[in-house]
Amino acid sequence: MRITSTSCICPVLVCLCFVQRCYGAAHHGSIKVTRNQTKHAEGETEVHHRPKRGWVWNQFFVLEEHMGPDPQYVGKLHSNSDKGDGSVKYILTGEGAGTIFIIDDTTGDIHSTKSLDREQKTHYVLHAQAIDRRTNKPLEPESEFIIKVQDINDNAPKFTDGPYIVTVPEMSEMGTSVLQVTATDADDPTYGNSARVVYSILQGQPYFSVDPKTGVIRTALHNMDREAREHYSVVIQAKDMAGQVGGLSGSTTVNITLTDVNDNPPRFPQKHYQLYVPESAQVGSAVGKIKANDADTGSNADMKYTIINGDGSGVFSISTDKETREGILSLKKPLNYEKKKSYTLNIEGANTHVDFRFSHLGPFKDVTMLKIIVGDVDEPPLFTMPSYVMEVYENAKIGTAVGTVTAQDPDAANSLVRYFIDHNTEEDRYFTIDASTGTIKTAKIFDREETPWYNITVAASEIDNPGLVSHVPVGIRILDINDNPPELAREYDIVVCENVKPGQVIQTITATDKDNSANGARFHFSLDEGLSLNPNFTLRDNEDNTASILTRRRRYSRTTQDIYYLPVLISDGGVPPLSSSSTLTIRVCACERDGRVRTCHAEAFLSSAGLSTGALIAILLCVVILLAIVVLFITLRRSKKEPLIISEEDVRENVVTYDDEGGGEEDTEAFDITALRNPSAAEELKYRRDVRPEVKPLPRHHPSSSLDSIDVQEFIKQRLAEADLDPSVPPYDSLQTYAYEGHRSEAGSISSLDSATTHSDQDYNYLGDWGPEFKKLAELYGEVESERTT
Repeated sequence: MRITSTSCICPVLVCLCFVQRCYGAAHHGSIKVTRNQTKHAEGETEVHHRPKRGWVWNQFFVLEEHMGPDPQYVGKLHSNSDKGDGSVKYILTGEGAGTIFIIDDTTGDIHSTKSLDREQKTHYVLHAQAIDRRTNKPLEPESEFIIKVQDINDNAPKFTDGPYIVTVPEMSEMGTSVLQVTATDADDPTYGNSARVVYSILQGQPYFSVDPKTGVIRTALHNMDREAREHYSVVIQAKDMAGQVGGLSGSTTVNITLTDVNDNPPRFPQKHYQLYVPESAQVGSAVGKIKANDADTGSNADMKYTIINGDGSGVFSISTDKETREGILSLKKPLNYEKKKSYTLNIEGANTHVDFRFSHLGPFKDVTMLKIIVGDVDEPPLFTMPSYVMEVYENAKIGTAVGTVTAQDPDAANSLVRYFIDHNTEEDRYFTIDASTGTIKTAKIFDREETPWYNITVAASEIDNPGLVSHVPVGIRILDINDNPPELAREYDIVVCENVKPGQVIQTITATDKDNSANGARFHFSLDEGLSLNPNFTLRDNEDNTASILTRRRRYSRTTQDIYYLPVLISDGGVPPLSSSSTLTIRVCACERDGRVRTCHAEAFLSSAGLSTGALIAILLCVVILLAIVVLFITLRRSKKEPLIISEEDVRENVVTYDDEGGGEEDTEAFDITALRNPSAAEELKYRRDVRPEVKPLPRHHPSSSLDSIDVQEFIKQRLAEADLDPSVPPYDSLQTYAYEGHRSEAGSISSLDSATTHSDQDYNYLGDWGPEFKKLAELYGEVESERTT
């Protein structure tokens, strides 16, 4: 298949087409492809059993932006099998086939039906095939060819980043680079000059220039001054076709701003200024402003004002307002028209950021003179001191003089002054002041321990002009007198161990005094001399405002006495000296050998015998369980009583059954056994305790002889008769057992149980040194020894 192209519409294109065809004929020629081989994309071959055919291929070119009324001719397909009889049918497939590109299936002519844009798509890949019109069988293998879109100059250069905003310092050297602009052209840069761009400046001369090839914008003048002109608008043009006639162009705007440099020194508008300041101006207040002008901006216009000389440099000060760049004149000392009526100041304003490149334009500072006129005003009274401090003793009588304040009229008239206290707080009501003399007196009795200091405000005004008032603070210190006795610093919990040794310190006590150190810094401790010598404890004054409590015995027993009281007398060193008495409570505790307290409470016998707390709890729990069992048993016993009638159905006889027996040998409630054991203790007739008699018993007669002569046998018979004749209880058997030993022996007891009370002079203190095994034995003998001492 041979592919031919005839898309040449101008002499240049005709030449190009001719060269193209020659090139195609020279390099491609008639390529013979065997029928049994087909070329793949990877270069591999696949064997087919087909007859060999030969065909020629080439590239087609089509111009973009075709605006003609007829479809644009692209080229022609021709197969070697085509004899011109119309038996060969040409088929076109691929990109744009049937829509953009159409083919005459008989002649093989290809046309473009639409206007193409190379910037959207540069080429199209299509496939051509020749088939037998009668059999629809391919005469040759399908071939691939490319239709390239030929570029024309249809796109103007564009500045994609414009418009531009850029800055350059003023006073820059000529040729200083400002900005590089770049224009892009969508045309094919490899074909002709359609995309070859040249830059030029349309607006902005003679201040700026542009490089035609690179697009770099530079300054074109020396020393461009921002203060003369700050903003510039420069228009840059980019033209393709290398700037030739007929080329397309685009433009952009570059806004250039000159930035400031410090090339202008500050200048005062005037060389002499005058300022009026009244003498009543407050110290520290602003009394005036002054400003030097600077054509620069930002930090280049920052300046500092100073007073370089003048007779008012010690009275006035100047500072710089960083926002307004003004000099603020302030008053350092009070003014007095009567003493000085005017001042002269020389003020300098200088830049703080100097650019040494422009030092030849300086100096960057300026000086002006300021004359200050002091104005006379009617001033309030002036106190002789800015504040007063006075003192008065506590407990002083009402009306006691505390001190005197003094104020004078500073004006030439020297008017009389009236004093008064501002009663703004409650403290101001505790004092009074003489309106004429300014003497302050007390209005109440003060207690330094309650409030040691008072602050009041005294005011003074002219009698002729009460509206002019001045104030002064007065501090009044309340002085101390010795009116508070010393007392213990805190409540002490003092503990003494049972095994303590004599002379051992068990506590150190301190004291406090509400008075200040001048009336209570030295304390003296002692025992109350009105009491007898304490045999258990003593006190030692350490002479450093502390005292130590010492023991006077070897051992103490908490079972004998667990708390001791020790009265202590404390006196201070004030004038006159004061004293107070306090009682210390000392508890006796059981301690370990290293002095640690084990317990301070009296323990039960079982505890002293060595039983632990857990064992005591277990024993108590067992007792509670036994009591519960007994109560339950009694409750069940009572609930099981049988009814008096055996059966409700068996009522043939009215028989009442009693299941009650006599007490037997253990029944001792019916008679007083003590009386039988000791006839000498017999008394009058006693009623039985197990029943309440309804009638009086028979009178009992006994011989008139003394009780010592009563016969036991007769006594027993008498009791037996009383029991038989007693009508208060039903009869029942009762067996009474009587025994009588006789009178007590006069010899006394010979038991050795009381031998422990025998006094012994032996000292058992050595048992405490035998170790933990003899600890309990040492405590027991220690308690006995303590009881003997007591």
